[in-house]
Amino acid sequence: MPMLDVYIPEDALPADVEKQLLRELAEILIKHEGADPTDPVARSLAKVWLHRPAAILHAGQEPSAPHYKVIASVPEGQLDEERAAGAFADITDGILAAEGGRYDQDPLRIWVIGNEIPDGNWGAGGRIVRLADIAGLILRDAQKGREYAADRLAGRQAALT
Repeated sequence: MPMLDVYIPEDALPADVEKQLLRELAEILIKHEGADPTDPVARSLAKVWLHRPAAILHAGQEPSAPHYKVIASVPEGQLDEERAAGAFADITDGILAAEGGRYDQDPLRIWVIGNEIPDGNWGAGGRIVRLADIAGLILRDAQKGREYAADRLAGRQAALT
């Protein structure tokens, strides 16, 4: 259940290119969470919010090329270091490709922030939604979802100690 907050300056990209980019960013995050980006259930859980910053300054000055920020929020356990590294690289590459050579290809204009939401702190439909619930939907099996979540969360806790 990835949630993306994508900050793109007004007129940085043509509207059709921007719309395609937002779709691709959701697919990238779905893939790096370990799900199939073509799965309609996985796609239905992915949300993307487009933000238009009023101003983006680089050291107090307006930059000559657009700067972007992507906050990728996922349930705890979904972005270990390997998955995060792949997602961040693919998101950066996707934005640079969407620019189509309009600007310099400096990847440092793109900031990607991974935000793992602690299990039990994610909500939808007026209730708490845990990783096991989400995985159960995608796997179409509640027990497999619980097993997947237990494994991912145990691995996350082991990585933190």
